[in-house]
Amino acid sequence: MLAVSLAAAGCGGSSSGSHAPPPPVGALPHDFLGMVSNDAFAASGSDRTQILAAERRTGVELLRETFDWATIEPSRGHFDFATYDAFMAATARAGLQVLPIVFGRPSFEPAQRPAASHLTATTTSPPASLSDFAQFAATLARRYGPGGTFWRANPKLPVAAIRSWQIWNEPNLPVYWAGKPNAAGYVAMLAAAARAIRAVDPGAEIVTAGIPDSTLGIALGPYVSEMLAAGARGTFDTLAINPYAASTAGVLAATAQVRSELDQAGLDRTPIWLTEIGWASGGPPSGFTVGPQLQARYVLDTITSLAREAASDHIRGIVYFDWRDAPPYAGGQDFWGLHTGLLALNGSGKPALSAYYQAAGVLGTLPSQRSR
Repeated sequence: MLAVSLAAAGCGGSSSGSHAPPPPVGALPHDFLGMVSNDAFAASGSDRTQILAAERRTGVELLRETFDWATIEPSRGHFDFATYDAFMAATARAGLQVLPIVFGRPSFEPAQRPAASHLTATTTSPPASLSDFAQFAATLARRYGPGGTFWRANPKLPVAAIRSWQIWNEPNLPVYWAGKPNAAGYVAMLAAAARAIRAVDPGAEIVTAGIPDSTLGIALGPYVSEMLAAGARGTFDTLAINPYAASTAGVLAATAQVRSELDQAGLDRTPIWLTEIGWASGGPPSGFTVGPQLQARYVLDTITSLAREAASDHIRGIVYFDWRDAPPYAGGQDFWGLHTGLLALNGSGKPALSAYYQAAGVLGTLPSQRSR
């Protein structure tokens, strides 16, 4: 199954050509360096254990994962936590924190269909009832938050209570907001979920949905402005962005743009969390398909550059997408996002795997560098 032994990740040389190692960075949060790993979530048993161990050895400290409402509450009032309990137990044993994306709508709610919206088979609607969505968020916090029922039921597990909650994903794109993005509608969702989670855990960190800068929907800067105009101030602790770009420079520019916008709004202390970045090493041509060597270079340069500015620019964390390449979705087509993995589809490590490991060493997130 997993064809990489982390000898690949542990090799001493840089995978980004003759690049000199960047200088060390200052102290960072223990969940600063993250990963999206559909591979780990889909696996089970010893396969999952091996994947998680490999990720932790590579310097991953946090996994960002969708907590899907329809899976957890298949019928009204009936909850099935088995899938997520197993995942939380495995990540806790591996020493990994989890950033959940509170997402989806239950099957017992009809999809919303705004007028003049264009819906496809993959379009996700926001929930029909914000109060139900808020109750779902609170249910998750009561189970997986500090002192949660999951931890009390499993006293032998290392406790890795969830303190940070990301509300939805990319609502500025039509595909994630019923075909017609609406910043005010998203802010209403964010506010409802924030109130519910904070009622359970007053110290919880509320993270906005990751907002990309895409021509497919409302651009990053305007959408953030619309959120603030709609009353988002006070509903969240951390602003999340998914700044996919053609190069490191593009990611840094998008981050700087949002930092400036927050500063101008008087939110100069509000952290920014990059909850998705990535480049494709192959696959169909796109603005993000750069080949294996540039992928590795951008991984190293972007992570270390952002980390060096973390204190001054209030960078909360960085999440790479994705651990491993994936095949096309059922009924779907190949596209660049299936080729951003640090591992190839067969499990072999790309140059980017070594680059991520090298970046983790600079950041001090390798297991040997962290005292837990």
